[in-house]
Amino acid sequence: MANELQLAEDELIVSRTDLQGTITYCNRVFMRITGYSAADVLGRPHSVVRHPGMPRGVFRLMWETIEQGNEYYGFIRNRTSSDDSYWCFIVVTPDRDPNGRRRGYFAVQRRARSEAIGPISRIYDQMLAVERRSGRAEAPAASLRWLRQHLAEQNTEYEPFIIMLQQGETI
Repeated sequence: MANELQLAEDELIVSRTDLQGTITYCNRVFMRITGYSAADVLGRPHSVVRHPGMPRGVFRLMWETIEQGNEYYGFIRNRTSSDDSYWCFIVVTPDRDPNGRRRGYFAVQRRARSEAIGPISRIYDQMLAVERRSGRAEAPAASLRWLRQHLAEQNTEYEPFIIMLQQGETI
């Protein structure tokens, strides 16, 4: 039976990828929490830790954001090598060479505020329902449209909403 793990308040999971999302670095906390060794994950797509209960639209939004050179903030549920899972608040930042060109991405994951998991889970469940009703190719875009519309109905946008949740605020 899979367990829900929780990061300690002061733990940071750090990873780095190339421009395609292939892992080029992971810290010891990443390895300890996920159960993967560096040899297991280096050279593999970061999706190796993606939980199947995560809507693809969330990752569509992440890629749109970071490919524009911006930081992405979000809540992610990841899966360990033993099929346990953990929620985290993630910041993905473009990694730039000395000339300012993007050469990859840094991801820093910290403990997700426990009060945020319920609201974000309900949103993700709705996004997954939209994805199931859509064709495979259309699913990420369809659920992302739903998310943006849902937040607009709440008079907010994605990033401020996510940051408010992590800070313990509500709409």
